[in-house]
Amino acid sequence: MTPKDIQHIGEELAILWNDGHETYLKLEELRRHCPCAGCQGEPDVLGNVHKGPPQTLTPASFKLVSLQAVGGYAIQPVWQDGHNSGIYSFEYLRSLCRCDGCVKKHQQAS
Repeated sequence: MTPKDIQHIGEELAILWNDGHETYLKLEELRRHCPCAGCQGEPDVLGNVHKGPPQTLTPASFKLVSLQAVGGYAIQPVWQDGHNSGIYSFEYLRSLCRCDGCVKKHQQAS
């Protein structure tokens, strides 16, 4: 599954997928779900997750400056506060969709 179009509209990221599905993600939610090791932590060889120091999020943390393509599989947002290490795979972005249909699929898969 790949996006046909990705647009920054107001406080949301709108994604039109190649299967016709549309996902609308609030920028704050997107930032709070940043998959980078600094935000989510990184497991050691024993599986213990180690996070960096806690980050203080400010209004600038939720302002999108730009999006960069990463290969043919992901996007990398650049936020107004300078954070830019999160690489969001298309699969991960689709998993963040909270429409009724996607929520049901996530519940059935659990």
